[in-house]
Parts: sequence; C-alpha cells; structure tokens
Amino acid sequence: MHIPTLLLVSILFASFAVSLSDKFLFADSEQFKTLRFGSSVLFPVRGNVYPLGHFTVLLNIGNPPKVFELDIDTGSDLTWVQCDVQCIGCTLPRDMLYRPHNNAVSREDPLCAALSSLDKVIFKNPNDQCGYEVEYADHGSSIGILVKDLVPMRLTNGKIITPNLGFGCGYDQENGDLQPPPSIAGVLGLSSSKATIVSQLSDLGHVSNVVGHCLAGRGGGFLFFGGDVPSSQMSWTPMLCNSEGKYSSGPAEVYFNGRAVGIGSLTLTFDSGSSYTYFNSQVYRAIEKLLKNDLKGQPLKLASDDKTLELCWKGPKAFESVIDVRNFFKPLAMSFKNSKNVQFQIPPEAYLIISKFGNACLGILDGTKEGLGNINLIGDISMLNKIVVYDNERKQIGWASENCNRLPRNEASW
Repeated sequence: MHIPTLLLVSILFASFAVSLSDKFLFADSEQFKTLRFGSSVLFPVRGNVYPLGHFTVLLNIGNPPKVFELDIDTGSDLTWVQCDVQCIGCTLPRDMLYRPHNNAVSREDPLCAALSSLDKVIFKNPNDQCGYEVEYADHGSSIGILVKDLVPMRLTNGKIITPNLGFGCGYDQENGDLQPPPSIAGVLGLSSSKATIVSQLSDLGHVSNVVGHCLAGRGGGFLFFGGDVPSSQMSWTPMLCNSEGKYSSGPAEVYFNGRAVGIGSLTLTFDSGSSYTYFNSQVYRAIEKLLKNDLKGQPLKLASDDKTLELCWKGPKAFESVIDVRNFFKPLAMSFKNSKNVQFQIPPEAYLIISKFGNACLGILDGTKEGLGNINLIGDISMLNKIVVYDNERKQIGWASENCNRLPRNEASW
C-alpha cells in the first residue's frame, strides 16, 4: 500500500525536470470547457488507490530517450530513478535502469545547494559529487547522486524541447514495508521546494510554478504542470509558508454529515504520495466512533478477519464496488476557517475501498500509529474525481469536482 511520503531524512538530494508550453482544453467538461493553460505540459496517469496503491506517469530521459515509470508524489521534493551502478535493492531488470554517463552534479552546483534540507549534510560523497540520502515514512529509502540529463518532452502545442535537468540516480534502495516491492522506476517529487522538477522548469522560463492532478476513481487520470490557473469554479485556500515544501493548509475543522465533529482545528497536508488519508489519533478515533454509531441498524457487520485495512465491514453478500455500499455511509468534509464558505468534500466513495474479499474498508487511517505524530494527510483516496491545483505562484491550493476519466485533448507522453 502507498504510505505517506513525508521525508524523515532529507539531504543533498535531487529533483529532476520536465517541460511544458502552450495550452490545452479539458474535453467534455462543462466546468472547464473554456479553461486554457497558457504554458503547460500534460501527462496521462496510470494506477489506482487499490489494489495497486500508486499513481504513475511515464517520463523520457536521456539521448536516445528511455522511458521511466515514476510515482507522482506531491509530498516530496526528490525525484529519482533506479540507477545502473552496482545497484542495491533495485526492483527492475538492468536494461530498464538509468545509466549515468559522467554527468554527476558537483556539490558546488546551485541545484545541489537547493536540495540541502535542514542545513544538515548526512551523506557526503568522497568524490565531491552531490549525494543524497532520503528515507520515507514507510521505512523505504534511496541513496544516490544527483545527475543532469536531457529530458525530451512533447509540449501540448506539438513542439519538442530537451532541457538539461537534475534528478537523483539511486544506487541503493530499501523497499520498506511495501511487499511485494513496487515495479516502478522511481519517484517524481512535486512539492513546493525550490529544487523540484516544476521549479526547474519555471526557472528556465518554460512554465509557471503550478502543479495539478485529476485522479479518477476507477484508476488513471492526468497530471499537468504550469498554466493559467482558473479563478472561478475552483475552491481555494492559502498554503502555509512554513511547511518545508509540503502542500499544507489550515486551520480546518472536520464535519461529519454536515455537523462539526468538535475536535478543534487541524493543519492538513495534501499528499499524492499517500494512497490513503491519515488523521492523528484523536481525529481518527472521533471519526471511527461516529461511523460505527451511525451504522447501527444497518445490514453491515465488522469484518475483523479482513486485514486489508484497519477497519472493514461485510454485507449480506460481497460488494462489487463502492457504489453498492456508499448509501450506508455519511459524507465527511473539511471546512477551512481562513477561506469563507470553503469546504473540501469527502463523500463515502472518497474514503472507502472494496477489498478483494468484497468488504467495504475505511481508507482513513490512524497516522499516529504510522509514526506521523500530529500530522494530518489528505491522500489520493480523498482527492479522487477532483482536479486539485497547487499554485506556487499565488501560494494557494484549489480543487473542484471533475470527471477525471475523460482525458484532456492533448498529452505530453510519447
């Protein structure tokens, strides 16, 4: 399962890049029928919340270009690929690994300096190369060096550009709690850090510093960088400026079936690197209690033998989809106090999955048990069927309901 990607250790590491330009229209969407992104790149997205536990895009790197499948992660700033240098813990065949070619970034490079976090260098490369070591909350990790290479990209206007961009070449990976290990090539870090792929593109003048995604409930969707962010039809809330690159907002209050839960205000982090939504123990226990009380008298029983997630329910017969069970559950919402009348709606289909056993399982988990402390994460499951925009230019996060199954007309993939 996709565990939150909050970095526990973050050092001289790397972020790579992509390219974008011109405009696209959202196909078959009344809400975004005339929405134009002035300078943007668009990627089709693969994957789902369950059972895969990740959403990915394909990126071409090198000359001649080689395709790498990367986990999209707005919760981290490091982009890295598995590296063909006596690679430890690599999960792909050698011919699918990235092969460096004397293109390591030196520790004096501004990009290397931008990737230094907390003013603490834990991994020092003896060859004065820009080394990184990063650890994730699921105990997975990657060690490697920062390299630069060409990243050919087809823009939405048909033009092809080949910027030279920085990213991590990981030669020592630990898969942590993920069993079996994922088959993807690496991670595409998309936080608000100065060293991310989008920041590099923005600095080169290709795009504005904007990230957006639309994840489909049935799987798939699309990802985009740059563009003229719409001011209408979207709900917006300010980003916190002291969130170390994370897309955090607050304060927000939890609502259950239209009523405030009464547990105080929360700071929320929007993280596409987490399949599920995580609340601290106090919030989780309050939601669990409300759900269990509300389900009394319904034809659902706790399925304690289903270990897919922490809390699952079985019905008179196996459920085939969330549609079969959503009417038994009430909606949640996050109400932002610093944005008038702004709520982030979480209907049952945005917090439930159907396990392989045909049970309905709660896709909201106790983050305190996972070592997240008091951090609250809005994960992929709660962002399904919404277009979510991280506007680093205006320091705001926006969202709106959208049919993410219908791809925009233009794509940047090859």
